[in-house]
Amino acid sequence: MSVRVKLTLSYAGFLMLAGALLLAAVWMFLLRYVPDRAMLINPDDRTHGVFPVRSALLHVFAPRAAAVLAVLLVFGLVGGWLLAGRMLAPLTRITDATRTATNGSLSHRIRLPGRKDEFRELADAFDTMLTRLEAHVAEQQRFAANASHELRTPLAVSKTLIDLARTDPHHDTHEIIDRLHAVNTRAIDLTEALLLLSRADQRSFTRQPVDLSLLAEEATETLLPLAEKHGVTIETSGDISPTTGSPALLLQLTTNLVHNAIVHNLPEQGTVWVHTSVRPKTVVLTVENTGEQVTPERASTLTEPFQRGTERLHTDHAGVGLGLAIVKTITRAHDGTLTLTPRPAGGIRITVELPATAPHTDR
Repeated sequence: MSVRVKLTLSYAGFLMLAGALLLAAVWMFLLRYVPDRAMLINPDDRTHGVFPVRSALLHVFAPRAAAVLAVLLVFGLVGGWLLAGRMLAPLTRITDATRTATNGSLSHRIRLPGRKDEFRELADAFDTMLTRLEAHVAEQQRFAANASHELRTPLAVSKTLIDLARTDPHHDTHEIIDRLHAVNTRAIDLTEALLLLSRADQRSFTRQPVDLSLLAEEATETLLPLAEKHGVTIETSGDISPTTGSPALLLQLTTNLVHNAIVHNLPEQGTVWVHTSVRPKTVVLTVENTGEQVTPERASTLTEPFQRGTERLHTDHAGVGLGLAIVKTITRAHDGTLTLTPRPAGGIRITVELPATAPHTDR
């Protein structure tokens, strides 16, 4: 049976029980005092009628009591059906919203009106769940796009190294092979890191001791051919910056920042500064570059997907505006903060601040 039928039968049953108890009370407290056989004249009765006996009252009372119970049964069934339907109407709206969400439309909201009762709380909780689910699905869709974009970076570096070997036959072949091996290894690590990134909000990756200064040096060395191709000078400095997290994710974060700083720079004689520092409770990675003027309003949107600080560049390294979105996600997954500040002379300063740990030493 449906819930509405159960509620209807419950309402009717309780109404019948109440009627039966009422009739029983009438019998117990009224008819029990009526004589069973005696025929008495009521002296106070102006009509001088005969005082009724119990059997006569029962003969009259029983059919009418049965009729009252029948009316109560019909009233309970009809009224219970209508009342149950009215009470369950919010559940019908929630069910319709669930079917809509099952069909793939997550933008629908119940927005149940009325006072804040149990059904209103359930509907509001369901709306909140739909909002989070819609955001999660959108994030997964962006993740697929991010993966395609981020895998382009090691492939682009590999292409640069291959072009270097083709245009300069006298270049050290072993050095190029070593760099290609490192880039391909990093591409494999990046693939695994992107899979970890999909679960970053649940903090499901394994945390290990990491030195941001070493990651900055590694990212700079990997992207040095790209910087030379763009006529950009990279300056790296800073202190040992120990933290904990995913080495692959943090390396990708650093590589993204340096890559963006190289690509979005002056056409010639640009500069990129990579600096690490330690604060009382945090470690800081700062990447800044020369370039065009960026307004504070524009800088605040650069971490959103498909946003760029300059017009779209038709080059092999321009990207599609997802690098800083990945940086933001990785920073948030490591309980850090990301700050973008325009430089007065042009370009932008990007600061990543992560929780610090004690330096890791081998014994």
